[in-house]
Amino acid sequence: MSNKLALVTGVGPGTGLAVAQRLAKGGYEVAMIARNEERLKQFEAKIPKSRAFAADVTDTAKFNAMLDRVCEEFGRPELVVHNAVGGVFGNFMQIDPAVMEVNFQTNVMGFLHLARRMAPAMIEAGRGTIIASGNTSALRGKSNFAGFAPTKAAQRILAESMARELGPKGIHVAYMVIDAAIDLDWTRKIRPDAPDDFFIKPAEIADEIWHLAHQPKGAWSFNVELRPFKEVW
Repeated sequence: MSNKLALVTGVGPGTGLAVAQRLAKGGYEVAMIARNEERLKQFEAKIPKSRAFAADVTDTAKFNAMLDRVCEEFGRPELVVHNAVGGVFGNFMQIDPAVMEVNFQTNVMGFLHLARRMAPAMIEAGRGTIIASGNTSALRGKSNFAGFAPTKAAQRILAESMARELGPKGIHVAYMVIDAAIDLDWTRKIRPDAPDDFFIKPAEIADEIWHLAHQPKGAWSFNVELRPFKEVW
């Protein structure tokens, strides 16, 4: 891992793209994973030294095959950000259990397969960083988040287990709780009357991920929370 290599899953037009751009700005070559290959190629054309690898993290066989391809063609990343997310709104009587299973595959199993594939090289090198982007649903189960909160809570606990295992080996594992509406086209449509400072900007999340990924070994964070100053919590 002599070059600065990073991998980001869930690279769409919001947080994932902002993270890829921030890491590239900081000198990383970035492998970007998402389902939409056409859009990824557009991002690849705009971000220097980035590579697009289209894959669905819920398709375990194809996802693992793509991770093998990343390692063979791109290299073994020293920084991994799992930003792929699956969610559904509704109480436990309303949600489709099958959809919740897909969310679990995205949020938990995708994260597990990613870490299992990338951690060995980090252990061998004695350094590396693995970050999962989450939200407040990882900490509380509100009524209409029954199809989402359990999967994010499991993701956070998995990250904590990984952190306790990998920390003494020099690998920093962290979980970022985003307690906010992210400033995206669809969130603006849901809250058309909300002021600008109601939302958190994807670039602000990316800056904090950069900071988290570059903390000194003597002051590592595991659980990091981000929220706008007006957010009620």
